Formats: sequence, C-alpha cells, structure tokens
Amino acid sequence: MQHRTYSYKIQYLGDAGERGREWCTVTVHRNGDRTIRALCEMDDSQVLRDVTSTVDKDWRPKDAFVRVSVMDSFLGSTWFRFADNRVECEGFTVNEGRITQSVTFDSPPNSFITHPVACDVWHFANIDRAIPGVVQEFTSANCSPLANGASGPMIGTSRHRFRYNGTETIESPAGTYECEHVTYLDREGNDRMDAWCTLNDRLLVKMRFDVLSTTYLLQETDGTSG
Repeated sequence: MQHRTYSYKIQYLGDAGERGREWCTVTVHRNGDRTIRALCEMDDSQVLRDVTSTVDKDWRPKDAFVRVSVMDSFLGSTWFRFADNRVECEGFTVNEGRITQSVTFDSPPNSFITHPVACDVWHFANIDRAIPGVVQEFTSANCSPLANGASGPMIGTSRHRFRYNGTETIESPAGTYECEHVTYLDREGNDRMDAWCTLNDRLLVKMRFDVLSTTYLLQETDGTSG
C-alpha cells in the first residue's frame, strides 16, 4: 500500500473533570490527500458525532460525511462535496427531512467545520506565518452553526479570525512536541481560544477554550510523524 496511516486520541478536560474524548484515524495518500475518521463523544451534552472528511495537499476540503446523534437519538447524516466555489450536499435530518443543497461562495472555502476538535487546527493550515501578531481572516463552510455541532448537518458559512504567534514547545500526555501557536478571535476582536498543533501532520497537542472552561490534550498516538 502506498498510503500511510496514523491514529491518535484527544481528551476533553473541563476544569471540573473530563467532559469527553475523540478518537481519530488519518490516512495520507501519495498525492497529499488526507482523510480523517473521527469519533467524538461529549459527555455533558450527550453528543455523539461520526465524521469522515478529506482535504487536499493544501488542507482544503474535498468531501465529507457527518452523522450526529444526541442522547442516542439520531439528528441527521449528510454527505458534502466541494468543487471550486461551490459546496453541495445530500442528507437527511430529523427537522428538515431529506435535504439537497448547493451553495456558491465568493471564493473556495478555506476549510470545512465538521466539529471534531482535531480539525480545529486544520482551519488555519494556510495562515500567513510571515506576519506574526497580525489578525488574519478566512471564510469556511460549516455543517452546523452550533458550537458543539449538535444539529442536523447542513451547509453554513463561518468567518474565522486568527493570530499567528510563532512556535513553542508543548507538553501533553502523549509527549513533547514542537508546535505552532495560533489564537482564535471572536467577532469583537477578543481572544477566544488558543491552539497548538504539530508542524507536519497538524496534530492538535493542546487547545484551551475559556468559554467552556475546557482544555483539550493529545492523549496518545500511534504511527504519527508529527
């Protein structure tokens, strides 16, 4: 086989204890395409999410499948495809029934928010690292407007604001890694979330989200190159 595969686990640690966890397996093909398969469990909100999502060598979205349930009740499952400026999907949600959408963006979306925290560090893969400290903005598609993604998957639009902070050495239960550090900002320009990921495979090593009083940590890995 000409591809390589690696796996890892991320733990969701609230200030009062564990809030959830996420298992990820990623396949990288010779042409640079990368597919993640993520299983996300959120204990407090009882959200269970299955995501299979593919990006190209430049970390831009190609296609995805998202299935969501809450308290063991099905909310929806949808397949998405990206073609230039257009995003289309076919799916079924409890609230909308069978859905078919095609949405045209002003430019190709920079990323696709499918809501695994592992992919939160993929959204800024193309940030300009030559201008640290400067706020940069990107347009992304999303499958849910909710912070926890707990709605029937459909096409939406998000606007990201990032600030690149350089590289740092970060410790996690899985080990010590050289990471790039990026800060997410809210619409008012306030710091919202800090994320650290490895430089090659973009593994989320640490993320801190004060709004939810939660820290996300890389718990274990298998077959990663960093």
